[in-house]
Amino acid sequence: MKYQIVIAGFGGQGVVFLVKVLSICAGEKDIAFIGTENHGMSQRGGAVSCDIKIGDFKNPVIDKNQADMIIGLDKNESLRNLAYLKQDGIVIVNSDESYPDIPIKVVKADVNKKALNGELPIQGLNVYMLGVALKNEKNFPFTVEDVKKAIKKINPKLAEQNFEILEKAIKEN
Repeated sequence: MKYQIVIAGFGGQGVVFLVKVLSICAGEKDIAFIGTENHGMSQRGGAVSCDIKIGDFKNPVIDKNQADMIIGLDKNESLRNLAYLKQDGIVIVNSDESYPDIPIKVVKADVNKKALNGELPIQGLNVYMLGVALKNEKNFPFTVEDVKKAIKKINPKLAEQNFEILEKAIKEN
């Protein structure tokens, strides 16, 4: 199995957390993986993008036209990273209907609106978007149970809340 994901957003949205979750999923299944964590401006709310390659890769950076998926925690950051996506890839994006029509499969979830309406805490944006990815990508390398196990390993205190958010995303999308 080989699968490449770009996760794009802003500092504080949980981009690095998602890389950790997916890394633990791969490690638990004894699947090779390599990822990047871009902190830099993340500490000041700036743009953040991280790559994770699942499978036997040597270089952690995803080249243009190579990613199977972009998980965009921010609409504009997902657009900025589109050059890395394969033509038959998928974009999972936190966006309203204003996301432009592009000739690639796009799954939109307006998580900002859900948070503003009190449907979920904004801190759950990243986990919600991972749930959307799990629901909509038949080739996603991990199961819901794999992801839950990794989330619990990272932060057992918030695991139940994150499980609820994950299940909500799967149910709604």
